[in-house]
Amino acid sequence: MPTMTVRGIDEKLAQALKNKAHQEGVSVNAITLRLIRESLGFEKMGRAAGYDDLDHLAGTWTRDDAEEFRQATAVFEQIDKDMWR
Repeated sequence: MPTMTVRGIDEKLAQALKNKAHQEGVSVNAITLRLIRESLGFEKMGRAAGYDDLDHLAGTWTRDDAEEFRQATAVFEQIDKDMWR
């Protein structure tokens, strides 16, 4: 497998690569290779970021809460057929 050297990486870009690698728990080399592959279309772009800031809300609705929400949003289930002509 060939080895390449990339010159001209400024401090801002280097730090951004390090930060991204740290966030994803991988090496700077791994994140750099992934970004290159994605930009050239070899890998799917736009991996979904993981979020857990709303986890504490999961499963906290009562049956009454769910029914109230269903009733409040029922109007959005109706389709205006004239709009789609």
